[in-house]
Amino acid sequence: MHAPTLVIMAAGMGSRFGGLKQIEPVDDQGHIIIDFSLFDAWRAGFRDIVFIIKPELDDAFREAIGGRMERYFHVSYVYQTPDKLPEGYAVPEGRAKPWGTGHAIACCKDVINGPFAVINADDFYGPTAFSAIYNFLRDNTQENHYAMVGYRLRNTVTEHGSVARGVCSVKHGLLTDITERTKIYKRGEDAAYTEDGETFVDLSGDTIVSMNLWGFTAHMLDELVARFPAFLDENLPQNPLKCEYFLPSVVDAQLKSGTATVQVLPCEEVWYGVTYREDLASVRAAIADMKKNGIYEEALWT
Repeated sequence: MHAPTLVIMAAGMGSRFGGLKQIEPVDDQGHIIIDFSLFDAWRAGFRDIVFIIKPELDDAFREAIGGRMERYFHVSYVYQTPDKLPEGYAVPEGRAKPWGTGHAIACCKDVINGPFAVINADDFYGPTAFSAIYNFLRDNTQENHYAMVGYRLRNTVTEHGSVARGVCSVKHGLLTDITERTKIYKRGEDAAYTEDGETFVDLSGDTIVSMNLWGFTAHMLDELVARFPAFLDENLPQNPLKCEYFLPSVVDAQLKSGTATVQVLPCEEVWYGVTYREDLASVRAAIADMKKNGIYEEALWT
């Protein structure tokens, strides 16, 4: 049995945030959001991590994160670039955008050979989330059985604009359906999403959503690679410059075909992230409060 690996998706430059949001300090000690995720992951039991980055971010990430984390983890890097395509396919002229989260994880096929968890680099997940996913990966023996940490929607939205979330349907603790909604707006204790910017559909604040904290077996890598050509065939003619191969969409396809099951691990943690520059103040306040309550020391790793 291979020990679980933690995969961190960090290939995105923060266009809405206005900079490289993954390395913006969130406390007086200079910690960035991923420091807290990595610290929680280490406490949960993870010892192997893989950063998915763009090649041009290599030096910045090694300096800001990788070098420090080599004291605690075995650190690997995977590069997500638009030209990593199946044989017979080419990057459309003018395309610079990566191919999305499903493609990002598929790029890890040559460096992961056991169970693995997936997170975003710029989201705060909370310590209990990492414990839940690590324990699942450690104990799971079924190749086609995955897990997802499910958050309540009201705990994952921002006051400063829209967020993208996988909206989930859950029955008897198993995921039955997940739909990526890319424009969800806070509405008090609840929320609403829109596809066209004009018509809004209400969502209860108790709706279970995905924050891209998944637990997979190595079988998922084969699925991502195998399904990518069909995605390209369908979407390149319609949207060659911006179509994205979403990780939740590949999970949903397996659910609908009956070839996989996904256990939903409930989580009451509150998400914090820096989707927008205005989010920084609330993230910093939340981190300070957690330190006061003893969840984290002033300086991590001490």
